[in-house]
This record gives sequence, C-alpha cells and structure tokens, in this order.
Amino acid sequence: MNQPVVPRPAATISILREAAPGFEVLMMQRSMKADFMPGAYVFPGGGIEREDSDPALFELCSGLDDAAASEILKVEQGGLCYWIGAIRECFEEAGLLLCYDRNGELVSLDQPDLEARFIEHRAALNRGELSFLDFCLREALRPAVDKLTYFSHWITPLAAPKRYDTRFFATLVPARQHPLHDAEELVDTVWVRPGEALEQERVGKLSLRKPTIATLETFHTAADCPSLFRNLQAQQPNIRPILPAISQDGGRIIPGEAGYAEAVLNPTPKWQ
Repeated sequence: MNQPVVPRPAATISILREAAPGFEVLMMQRSMKADFMPGAYVFPGGGIEREDSDPALFELCSGLDDAAASEILKVEQGGLCYWIGAIRECFEEAGLLLCYDRNGELVSLDQPDLEARFIEHRAALNRGELSFLDFCLREALRPAVDKLTYFSHWITPLAAPKRYDTRFFATLVPARQHPLHDAEELVDTVWVRPGEALEQERVGKLSLRKPTIATLETFHTAADCPSLFRNLQAQQPNIRPILPAISQDGGRIIPGEAGYAEAVLNPTPKWQ
C-alpha cells in the first residue's frame, strides 16, 4: 500500500436551534461534483487556512485566548486557529456569522442594507479577494469563539485520497440570521432532528459518513440544547482522536467496533 496522505488540519461546526420538544441540527449537502464525500450531508466546515493562525485575528477573538484553546485541544500552541477556521467556514459555506459587532452583540443580519453588504463580503471571501482578518477589521467584528463548544476529533482513514484531521464544534444558530448554502460546494440546506436524520440515513434518504452519524447519535441522547452542551463540555477532557479503518466491503469501522484490528491491517482497503 502507498504511503497515506498527510491529513490537513480542519474544523467543522454543528449549528443547532431549539425546536420544542428538543432541537434541530443544520445539515448541508455536498455537491455531487465534489472530490470529497460527493452528495453527503455534512456540517459546515473545511480546511484550516494559514490566515486562521494570524496573531492579529487571535487578538480580535472574544472570550478565549490561544493558550486556553490549545490546552483544550491538547496542543502546544496555535489551537485557537481551529475556532477561527470553524467560524470562517461557517460564514463562507452557510452564510451564518458567529461574530460580535462593535456593540458587543452577536451580528444581526435582519436589516436589508446590512445583509446585502455582508453577502458581498461573503462572496469576496469565497473568491479569495478578501481575507477574514480584513473583513473583521472593516466591519469591527470580533470572532465569537466563546460561543463554540469543542466535542470531537476525527481523522480521515489512511486509505483516503484526501485526508483531514478535523476538530468538531457545536453552537446555537445566531438570532436573526438564516443559513444559505453557497450553491457551489454545498447545494442543499435542511434543519432536521438528530433522530430523524439517523432514520433517514437508515432507509437511504440521507447520505451520511461515519463521523456525522456518530455526532448525530451523541446529539440524539440529549433532551434539549442546554443539556447537550453540558454533556459535551463534561466530555472534553476525555476527547481522543478517532481514526476509522476501511473494511473489505468499503465500510467504516471505528476503534472498539468488531473487526477494527483486522481492517487496520487490510493491505488493499476499498475507498468509496
């Protein structure tokens, strides 16, 4: 077997909203033309960019500094870039902006002129014409890293042609904001209860990958958002990276499941 691809650091974010009884999670479908997980329903996210580690961006962050973030992730330094990357990707892909405005309030996009201006900013970010730092400085924004809860760490299987070392976060949807997929990488947007998403996956109506299924199973055990966030925060000290293996039929097996040891030694795993 060829040497595995080195995984790229990445972050993904689960956006939740209250929907009594319980809550819903935002899921977005990847384009069928995508070279990674085509057609799958995922949470907004993507690779960490060099700019996400800019010290100037770190200085703008509210409620969490790099030392504390790095301690949570069990890395020496630079951990805050994952929070920033999750916030940036969420805005670029889903149009939801987790930032405080100049008044210290979460950004509200319910005013037509403000919404139009931020739509232009989002397009410029996606075209690479505007950096996230310049965007924040121009609009006097502070990334609301204190609103994100870190809860999981997954690494793409060794056999994958494109691999990510991904940190998972969760947060509530900002008030007076509405998601909108970018119509390029992501082509559909749905709000769904975790249990319903799992059932739709079981009957073949939703295409979900192993980390997404595991996340939804975790969410499904909580009665509401406050209890979920309490559970996620309590589990932070025990988070360990999860590296699935590929079975002979192409399925994903995680540590602790039957057949994992044998799948790790499979010389010709079937990636699909």
